[in-house]
Amino acid sequence: MTVFYHTRLENGLTVIGERNPAAQSMAAGYFVRTGARDEPDAWEGVSHFLEHMMFKGTARRSAADVNREFDEIGAQYNAFTSEENTVYYGRVLPEFQGRLLDLLTDMMRPSLREEDFAVEKKVILEEIARAEDMPIHVAYDAARRRFYEGHPLGHRVLGTAETIGRLTREEMESYFRQRYVPSNMTLVLTGRFDWEAALAQVEALTAGWEDRPAGRELARPKTQRGIVVQREPKLKKVHLIWMIPGPSAQEELRYAGGLVASAVGDDVGSRLYWALVDPGLADAASLSLDVEDHTGAYLGYVACQPEDAPKVVERMRHVLEEATRTGLTAEETERAKQKVASGQVIRSETPMGRMMHVGMEWVYRREYRPPDEAVDRLLRVGMEEIEAVLAAYPLTEAFCYALGPIERLD
Repeated sequence: MTVFYHTRLENGLTVIGERNPAAQSMAAGYFVRTGARDEPDAWEGVSHFLEHMMFKGTARRSAADVNREFDEIGAQYNAFTSEENTVYYGRVLPEFQGRLLDLLTDMMRPSLREEDFAVEKKVILEEIARAEDMPIHVAYDAARRRFYEGHPLGHRVLGTAETIGRLTREEMESYFRQRYVPSNMTLVLTGRFDWEAALAQVEALTAGWEDRPAGRELARPKTQRGIVVQREPKLKKVHLIWMIPGPSAQEELRYAGGLVASAVGDDVGSRLYWALVDPGLADAASLSLDVEDHTGAYLGYVACQPEDAPKVVERMRHVLEEATRTGLTAEETERAKQKVASGQVIRSETPMGRMMHVGMEWVYRREYRPPDEAVDRLLRVGMEEIEAVLAAYPLTEAFCYALGPIERLD
């Protein structure tokens, strides 16, 4: 039987854990509530760049030490940066709990050496260059920037060659000191672990961490509608990114919104699949719900041949309008529930999967739900909730960004 633990240390750091005595491993991760939306315009991309620098050594460890010690304990480890969060994590056998926590916690206070900064800047610039050769990433970044025009949610996670090129080590250190404060971080433990030992160890390791406010502007941003076409004659296909306002991470309607997204735009068997992929009009067509801090958006993607683009847009609009007008059928809703619930259950079978779920639930809502309760809540979504989410967030309020060898679509 799983047990949930929660405490807040004197320095402001939150530590939570979901212990499963039947698990054969344990996972731990630091969730830092910072990402692209928290960056000044001039420092766009600093969150992701900083994530790389966190692996470059500390006062106690060199970069080689960090990588060697992860290998010595057989850890599966990594990190990622999104628009709103930066997460550092590892999974090990329970006997290596202490070493994993010591390593991860030490990494949260990096050296940020000038020589490492200069080398890693080149790596980041190469990563940006590679992304600019991938049409789907170019289209996604451009769509977010236009959809959230004037709001930092439109920042690119990688940043741009210009912002990264100008960024200094001192500016990165300033950002780190503003955002990597205890009250803006959560340590999450899942699987089979020793809670008391972990708490005592982390409390000792973080005793010198100083706290200060690290806010975030939470007003829902104004978003755009309509179609924007970016001609790119070198491409062979048209890449269409659709963005539509949706429920936030804090709204109960997110459950119904996720089911709407699955029924309308799941990769296989959805309305978009039958309207666009099955008849051969599109190579790919999908719709998902991206919930964020006090805002959210449906995200759609379609890839097609240039000559089919006008018809694809027409059919896409028809599917979105029909779903908004008539809602989902009971059969569609039940099928979507089973797909989404199955995905949740499968991801929850490992401590790593649970760590991500438990961590994000806490970061966004300061709540904990055991796996069965989370699935049960999804399965309880009724037709009235489906109607409510479509009324509050109609799929007709769409913005479309098209990238490809075309001049116009309307």
